[in-house]
Amino acid sequence: MRIAVTGAGGRLGRAVLDALANAPFTGIGGPLAWRRPDYDLDDLDAAVRLIARDQPEVIVHAAAWTDVDGCARQPEAALLRNGEAVGRLAEAAAGSGIDLILISTNEVFDGRRTDGLGYRPDDRPNPINAYGSSKLAGEVAAATAYGWTPDDRALQGTGLGTSPGGGPALGIVRTAWLFGPPGNDFPEKIAHAAERARAAGEALQVIGDEAGSPTFTADLADAIVELIGSGQRFGGIQHVVNGGATTRAGWARAVLAGLAIEVPIQEVLGSTWVRASTLPAWAVLEPTLLPSSVPSSLPLAEPLRPWTAALADYLPTLRRQLAARPDVGARVR
Repeated sequence: MRIAVTGAGGRLGRAVLDALANAPFTGIGGPLAWRRPDYDLDDLDAAVRLIARDQPEVIVHAAAWTDVDGCARQPEAALLRNGEAVGRLAEAAAGSGIDLILISTNEVFDGRRTDGLGYRPDDRPNPINAYGSSKLAGEVAAATAYGWTPDDRALQGTGLGTSPGGGPALGIVRTAWLFGPPGNDFPEKIAHAAERARAAGEALQVIGDEAGSPTFTADLADAIVELIGSGQRFGGIQHVVNGGATTRAGWARAVLAGLAIEVPIQEVLGSTWVRASTLPAWAVLEPTLLPSSVPSSLPLAEPLRPWTAALADYLPTLRRQLAARPDVGARVR
């Protein structure tokens, strides 16, 4: 199976390439890595050129402009990269009979939920920032290209991703709070911040009123590969996150405990920091059960493992990333 991955140089793209390299159904030459300069979100004709050149059977669209503050400052650029570019890719893929997995975000929801439950795929999106709006625009553009209609409730439910007449499938995979190699993620940033606070003899201030679903890119990538290899149509909307939820402060405590960095943590409101974007306060997704590629009498696999278990597996890699920066890594015990 010829599988192309956009954003192949990014955090998730790299993880998907690694997972696909070990998949038994991936072609002899391995997955196709579409990255800049060949594939650039600002080049709306790139998808057509690459599809004609490589003729993939499946595309995993992991490329996106994920700088939420940058999106807030440049909403037109956000719509171009996360909306219009997705539409052009989806039109080219659907027209060539190619299945598409589109990676989306929890920020298509407003975060105002107060019942303590995670957002389900059939909850109505209502983004409150430019990043979420641009990603929802991408979902709508892809759904249109693959023949979903408003009457299908295509952006409000699962199992709807096959075009009329049994054409190519569209799967929208929403996820949240990604962490993993090559670093510069929340765990690494919080470790740096904690060391600075400890050196200054201060408490580490971390947001306590923003909750989400931390998700390990390796686990998400494995789930995407399971979807592709399941032998079932992966169409529809899936929420793929590690199990459980926590606040930014709770996540920080888990990271610092794992790294044995001792520093007082002061929980503060998100409004403490003035920033260009407004983030959803409740960014928790309820994970969906995914089709299993393992033959079984059960039609569905288990959801991803808890985020705490995923973080524990990531900690050795995180330690190596910190050790590569002597100013911080040398002080991590």
